[in-house]
Amino acid sequence: MAMHAVHKILASASKREKVEPGEIINAKVSMAGINDIYLTALVSFQEMGGQKVWDPDKVVFFFDHNAPSSILKASENQKAMRKFVKEQGITHLFDINEGICHKVLPEAGLVRPGDIIIITDSHTTTLGAFGAFGTGVGSTDLAIAMLTGELWFRVPQVIKLNLDGQLSEGVMAKDLSLFLLRKLGTSFASYKVIEFTGPTIMNLPLDERMVLCNMALEMGAKSAYIQPDDLVTEYVRSRTNREFTVYETDHDYKYFAEYNIDVSNFEPQVALPHSVSNVRGIREIEDVDIDQVFIGSCTGGKLTDIAVAANFLRGKHIANSIRLIITPASKEVLIEIIDRGYYRELLDAGAVLTPPGCGICFGGHSGILAPNERCATTSNRNFPGRMGCKDSEVYLVSPLTAAATALTGKLTHPFIIRN
Repeated sequence: MAMHAVHKILASASKREKVEPGEIINAKVSMAGINDIYLTALVSFQEMGGQKVWDPDKVVFFFDHNAPSSILKASENQKAMRKFVKEQGITHLFDINEGICHKVLPEAGLVRPGDIIIITDSHTTTLGAFGAFGTGVGSTDLAIAMLTGELWFRVPQVIKLNLDGQLSEGVMAKDLSLFLLRKLGTSFASYKVIEFTGPTIMNLPLDERMVLCNMALEMGAKSAYIQPDDLVTEYVRSRTNREFTVYETDHDYKYFAEYNIDVSNFEPQVALPHSVSNVRGIREIEDVDIDQVFIGSCTGGKLTDIAVAANFLRGKHIANSIRLIITPASKEVLIEIIDRGYYRELLDAGAVLTPPGCGICFGGHSGILAPNERCATTSNRNFPGRMGCKDSEVYLVSPLTAAATALTGKLTHPFIIRN
């Protein structure tokens, strides 16, 4: 039977020659990660009789959602987790100054092609950009993996999205993700893997590939995958001295579905409240006043994202009616934007820069919205209450559109200003 690369990853981890979609397997995981809001994973571990984690080098903690802590409960969670890490001799703790799990893991050389990585965060699909099988899991499943090093999986079908064409000027991967959501919806890939392929994908930088794999979760995907090329393997080798295997999909593999999509001719996109698939081209939208702009999160806080905003805002100043909050996705990104002069340029433009982490994305701190306020954001979700009050409104945009919007105080096509 022909197998997809993802199925080969799962087969290898379950010590089987082959696996088939729909099968239930037990597979070894390469890394199991816990975010700071999921203390329940430790509770479940202890309730299962756990005394020692299966491998202290392969259990990792991330203090990214409350970084630094903004409420007593978050502080208590982090205190308990620090104690657990010390008692267990766990190697990897990314504390409040390090950044978001999906960004710091690859930076630390802990993501390789062929890995299976589970984290208590649904957007772990991001790691498919590195040829890994990344997926989010609940606290109980994570506790099982901490105890045994294994987890059950139902082998997923794979959908192929073959993207061809040159993206229009001003269109970023976030726009492409929203375009696909508009075209295909939020459930077409339920419990399936989306493989992104084609010339458009392979011409994107790694930061932008990560955006597509991140947003695959919003299309219902269990995981996402991009076949590793030299860009990926060279990045991984520069970060780790561990060996890895790049699996290839058999030439006669039959996908669950295939879509061939020309992405040449569409403008920057906006997801209107309150759904990620409620998408329009920005020129289709009448004037929408915005109170706050957020550039950050695992979707929009990478170096490419912040560089785009800094370059656009250089020598300009945001509208008086706007609050612009920028949160780097990691400490490494923060250092880079300081070294390149972007930090000062953004401050001069009127932005507020916060420590690395998730920031306002999940509505926990660092700029939550008041009733009836509107936020244009580079993050990945716009459900009611996502960034604060349930009566606020969240609009999903690219970093470039976010920067343009910050200048005018309204949702704005970037080239209306640039030109």
